[in-house]
Parts: sequence; structure tokens; C-alpha cells
Amino acid sequence: MRKLFLASTSTVHGSPYLEYISTELKSFFKGVHEILFIPYARPSGISYNRYTKHVHTAFSSINIDVKGIHEFEDPKLAVEHAQGIFIGGGNTFELISKLHENDLMQVLRESVNNGTPYFGTSAGSNVAGISIKTTNDMPVVYPPSFEALRLIGFNLNPHYIDLDLTSTHMGETREIRIKEFHIYNDTPVLGLREGSWLAVNGSQVILKGKLNARLFKQNEEAKELSPESDVSYL
Repeated sequence: MRKLFLASTSTVHGSPYLEYISTELKSFFKGVHEILFIPYARPSGISYNRYTKHVHTAFSSINIDVKGIHEFEDPKLAVEHAQGIFIGGGNTFELISKLHENDLMQVLRESVNNGTPYFGTSAGSNVAGISIKTTNDMPVVYPPSFEALRLIGFNLNPHYIDLDLTSTHMGETREIRIKEFHIYNDTPVLGLREGSWLAVNGSQVILKGKLNARLFKQNEEAKELSPESDVSYL
């Protein structure tokens, strides 16, 4: 059975890396002693080794070892043999470019659909959707395709931010950007606020966390979804 944990963010304000979901991660990866970490998104351009070490420190608190995919001679075999997979945040364009470069899109899709637990944060959650067209990131590289892993039937917008009526910022809001996406695309988009995540078990997809998520569909008014909402229908 498919198992996915798709989080908006790895860190909430005032809390160490992954700490806010450490209890949930321990349950999610029950029986898993080692996960394969894919550091390709490289937040702030950090090295794969440094990023992997950071993740290793966080997972050591729940007694799970971490190996970076870059440590393996054959990345595809590393995915095939992984007990669990984690793709962290950073730049979604760089992430998906490296996944294509190493021919990992199909093997990742097959592994997760065959039951390998998949955990994603931010960019790692973005690539679980239909496409990466609703990421907040700059296109620092041009990937071969914007198509993502299609592990869920809609797109995500992690780090979703509401309009701040007290701000003097005159740029476009996230809602405006998503409406622009829907001029050309009919894929639903779920805006995940910080501290929220999706729990996927088989075909069931449930919103988790303490905050609402905001659902956008082409030619429809956006609506708020409360925690524990079932969004499997998307």
C-alpha cells in the first residue's frame, strides 16, 4: 500500500529541523531502520554532504539512519533497495533536473506505488504532484520537463501565505499566481500553510496539522479545507 507524508515545510518558526513532526515521522517510518535521502534540491546551494548530515542529525533522534543517494554508485539501485525515501526542500527546478539527469523519475514512481514510504518537504512535496508549475521557486535551471512524479492527483503550493492587509508589498499574492496557473491548466492546487501536511495511505489523502489548507480549482472560487479533510477525490 502506498504511504506518503507530504509536508509544507521542514521547520516551523522557533523549532529545530523536523522537530514539529518527529512523533508522526517515527510512526510513519515504523519498522524502517534506514532511509534514502535525496538532497538534490540543495537549499541555499549547500553541498549534498552537508545537507545529508543535517538530515542525519534530525533522524538520529528517532533512531533512523540516513544515507544520501549521492553516496551510492548506482542511484537507481539505491532507490529500488531503499526501506524509505525522503526528498527535502530547496529549489524544485534543480531537484527535478537532477532526478531526470539520473533517470530516477520512473523508478521513484514505481517504488512508492509499490509501498516504499515516501516523505517529502517543500520541494520534495512539490515533485509528488502532477507538475512543478505551482512551486514558489525561481527556475535556476531548465529541467527536461515540468511533469512531476504524479503520486497524487493534484498540485501543491507549499509555504502558502495569505494576503497581509497590513503589508505595503505591492507584488502578486500566492492566490494571484495560482489563478494565473489556472488560465492554462485545470489541475487542482492545494495551498499548504506552514505546519500542515498530507497523509497518504493507499488512495486516501487526508489533510493533517492545525491549520486549514486552501483549495484552488479552475473557474471556481477558492475554498478553505479544515484539518482532517479527506481530499482523496482530487
